[in-house]
Amino acid sequence: MLQYFFDINQPENEILFRNLKIWQAGNEIQQKQGKYPIVYLSFKDAKQNTWDDTLKHIKIEIAKLFRNHNYLLKEDLLLDAEKKEFEKIADRTADNVDYEVSLKQLSEYLYRFYNQKLVILMDEYDTPIQASFNRFYDPAISFMRNLASGAFKDNKYLYKGVITGILRVSRESIFTGLNNVSVYSIFDDGFSDKFGFTELETQQIMSDLKVPTDYELIKKWYDGYKIGKTSNLYNPWSILNYAISHESGFKTFWANTSSDELIKEQLKKKDANYLREQLLKLINNETIDKEIDDNFVFPDLNTDKELLWTLLAFSGYLTSTQKTGRKTYDLAIPNYEVKTVFQDIVLKWLNTDVNIKRTTLIETAKYLINNEIDKFEKGFKEIIGDTFSYFDVKGEPENVYQSYVLGLLAIIGDDYIIKSNRESGQGRYDILLIPHDKTKYGIVIEIKQVIRNEKDDNESLNKKINEKIIEAKKQIDNNKYYMELMDNKISKIIKLPIVFAGKEPHIALIGKDI
Repeated sequence: MLQYFFDINQPENEILFRNLKIWQAGNEIQQKQGKYPIVYLSFKDAKQNTWDDTLKHIKIEIAKLFRNHNYLLKEDLLLDAEKKEFEKIADRTADNVDYEVSLKQLSEYLYRFYNQKLVILMDEYDTPIQASFNRFYDPAISFMRNLASGAFKDNKYLYKGVITGILRVSRESIFTGLNNVSVYSIFDDGFSDKFGFTELETQQIMSDLKVPTDYELIKKWYDGYKIGKTSNLYNPWSILNYAISHESGFKTFWANTSSDELIKEQLKKKDANYLREQLLKLINNETIDKEIDDNFVFPDLNTDKELLWTLLAFSGYLTSTQKTGRKTYDLAIPNYEVKTVFQDIVLKWLNTDVNIKRTTLIETAKYLINNEIDKFEKGFKEIIGDTFSYFDVKGEPENVYQSYVLGLLAIIGDDYIIKSNRESGQGRYDILLIPHDKTKYGIVIEIKQVIRNEKDDNESLNKKINEKIIEAKKQIDNNKYYMELMDNKISKIIKLPIVFAGKEPHIALIGKDI
């Protein structure tokens, strides 16, 4: 939009802005339309697996930019040596250093031609940096620092510059010494309503494009962001994609693949118990209270795991619901679109790393919520066996239970509120499933363990298991763990004891009907 407004080569773009609010801002603003040379670069796709490929992509973007201005070669403005450098950059035969200083050089050439300072727009400047984390960070940060510093620092041909990215420009070692920059993050009030579409803007877009739709569903899928003081902001990328393809229904249009990979990397670590606990809350539509570090840089992730939440907030996976302290915020998943991304990440982790087949998880979850307990027990044993193999747990297997509940959330979390180890009635249940549909089964799960001694034969072990199953059922009844279900007007209640003997779960009484 800024490119279309300022571009000196497209003064006819005035017609695009005449009936918009900017045309009501006075003559001083109107007179800037179509008056400036533009340098526009986007690095949104510069996220390859190696630095050579990433750098190649960056060079392609810069070469394309130079070719767009090849009219400069036809004038007598450039020296022969400058023309050779220009052509080498345009045909991608220049050295890396030539590319690092290319934007500053192009700024000078454009100023000579137009006798006018220029506007530089650099979109998603930190995408190559995100892609480089733990792989090729040093060469990426060095190249981007030199490229951006040449464009924005001590560039006497620059009128205005706009830089967008997830990371603040002040501490990524990109703009060292750049002292005349204003930074507006998702936690600042300045320009807070410009980070997405407001409710009224979204309704106007749907009206203008004649999109027949249910606004409540649009709100569920793409609303939910809070930027600074502005609430109820919609994801603009998703709104526009939905508007042009609404016949296909609601879809997940947005995902930040770099942040996506970082979540997967953290989740698959076998000591990531705390991360999985936090994901349980988030996918279950709860909030987590976290400190946000505005000066986040990627290498710090290796020493401070809590910085992951800052990254997820800045990259749009989480949004602030309220400020709770000087640097702390309640964070939540903003909408259903992003929730599906989290669900898919969990299911992919369970499938690829823990080796739990998605179909098995889905079928077993259905058996549970439909009160087909015999079939549930069979599927549950298979799932738990794979989970134990992954973690190789000794002692109290919290990771196994937690991973299973995460999987449950990913499968049935849209239809159920799933709570774990909370107060209910006169005690603490282990897992409680509350259906949104009051006609469905509500479920209370109480988990017990049996320790097998060396002297135990099968008969004595089975006796211990049966005693624990009966004890768990009595505990559910005596402590009234089901009260929260009754308070929610749920009349069909499954009281489910699960007893672990080593790594094998038992639900039905052995040798008897439950």
